[in-house]
Amino acid sequence: MLVYQIPTFMHEAKHGIVQRVHGIIQQSIGDDITNAEDSSHLQLVAEGNGDLELGTNDDDLVNINISGQLFVTTMSCLNRYPNTLLGNEDRRSKYWSKKMNAYYFNRHRPCFDSILHYYQSGKEAPPLNVDPDVYAKEKEFFGIKKEREVNLAPFGADDETGEVHCIQSVRGKIHNFLQDPRSSQMAAVWHGMDIFFICISICFLITESEPNFKDQFTDKSAKYFIYLFSINCVIMAFFTIDFIVRLLTWPSLIDFWKNVFNVLDILSILPFYVGLLANGFGNGVEEGASSQHYVVLRVCRIFRIVRIFKFVRHSRDLLIIMKAVSNAKRELVLLVCLLFIFVITFGSIMYYIESSANDDFNSIMKSCWWVIVTITTVGYGDMCPTSAGGKLFGTFVLTLGIVFLALPMTIIVSKFSFVYEREKM
Repeated sequence: MLVYQIPTFMHEAKHGIVQRVHGIIQQSIGDDITNAEDSSHLQLVAEGNGDLELGTNDDDLVNINISGQLFVTTMSCLNRYPNTLLGNEDRRSKYWSKKMNAYYFNRHRPCFDSILHYYQSGKEAPPLNVDPDVYAKEKEFFGIKKEREVNLAPFGADDETGEVHCIQSVRGKIHNFLQDPRSSQMAAVWHGMDIFFICISICFLITESEPNFKDQFTDKSAKYFIYLFSINCVIMAFFTIDFIVRLLTWPSLIDFWKNVFNVLDILSILPFYVGLLANGFGNGVEEGASSQHYVVLRVCRIFRIVRIFKFVRHSRDLLIIMKAVSNAKRELVLLVCLLFIFVITFGSIMYYIESSANDDFNSIMKSCWWVIVTITTVGYGDMCPTSAGGKLFGTFVLTLGIVFLALPMTIIVSKFSFVYEREKM
């Protein structure tokens, strides 16, 4: 199957094949195509092993409009899968629009590229940069059976026919079990246990910092040490088993380490085992440990904070927020650059104004600290200008700083809202 991208019809009219395509489209969809949203990116999908099949009967062509984007394929291509929405004439007829001369679906456009690819080849190609939950809902709407779902890689594909076998390998089933809590009741229970252990682990992390309970976690002779240590071992054993099984069942080892959540998993597990080695498997106490062991333990305890990010794996909304922030990274970089220029410039000016009259502004670094606190409207009050010139300039910095930060923030919030709503579709 080939996909031809046609930005404008007359741009490549000198090529005979494009002229033929132009004629087919005019006969099929007429003048309504000019009213279709994003029609400049019209996608024509035709059957063939390398070239457009010019002998295709015009009556076999079918137009599919996905939220304003037009796709053209053949009816015979859709009819190969009669159990799906597009392959069943009775089911798809409900979406026929006489005005558009096409089947109209108000669905997620990026996902439909993969849906149509399935009709063409029988293989699934999950769209990039699209939430798996969104793609799963689109497949469910178009009636693509769940047993054909492939997560990251097609387990058990037939190279000759291109058909994906319904019976997945044990490795593939385990992988889907760990990745998708909706795959079975046991998968939902497993993910529920993961969330529960994450909560307990975070509670331990917070409680351990309390002076009244600290000894119960670190001193072997304490009353509840053995119970708390045993619970912590059970939690870490669960996390370790989950991580190892994910590693063994992931389709690609390279892709495994590219996934940020897998990296967070290993960072949340390692501190426990490093702490055991540094503490002699729980027999030592911090006061009796060497200075090097003490530093190692402190670093390990800092890394335990990443356990809270394991929650993101289980929340679709948090994943969407992360993607929205990622798509707004250029605006965030712009904000940081503007802040850096603002702070250095006005911090230096304030230093030269106040340094002779105020000991608090005895360096540019301290002046920059005052500028950051001022323009963010925090106002700790730990240092402030005392001279008339310093106060006047401070008022200017405060007023201009609010406007200076508001401009890029407006762009960031606008783009964040747009991306967030698009991903939720």
